Amino acid sequence: MQFWLMKSEPDVYPWSRLVADGRGHWDGVRNHQAARNLRTMQAGDRAFFYHSNIGKEIVGTMEVARTWYPDHTDPTGTWGMVDVVPLAAARTPLTLADIKADRALAGMALLRQSRLSVGPVTAAEWKHICARIGMKA
Repeated sequence: MQFWLMKSEPDVYPWSRLVADGRGHWDGVRNHQAARNLRTMQAGDRAFFYHSNIGKEIVGTMEVARTWYPDHTDPTGTWGMVDVVPLAAARTPLTLADIKADRALAGMALLRQSRLSVGPVTAAEWKHICARIGMKA
């Protein structure tokens, strides 16, 4: 199993909508590195749901339910998407400021490539963050 962090602007697609929908498409990714990360995902992989731009915090966990397939929002057929299902809301959301201040997360892709919308998370980072947000790893 691999771990990921996936960003969404809460005024576009918030955590609450994914929970209400019960399943969502992770579409609209137009960055080659983020798209490669989507292609790498396997069913059962876990991901943090991160509210970007507004809030800037990890608010929940998700599971990849369907692997890469063509993105219906892309008329060129170049880009793909995955489907995710919500697992659990963070008991205590973890802000970007808290992540930056945590030495255990200093090497996190979120900090090294801050504009990347879909990035990897190591197993150690996953476990550490899960503990910080009040969930089982």
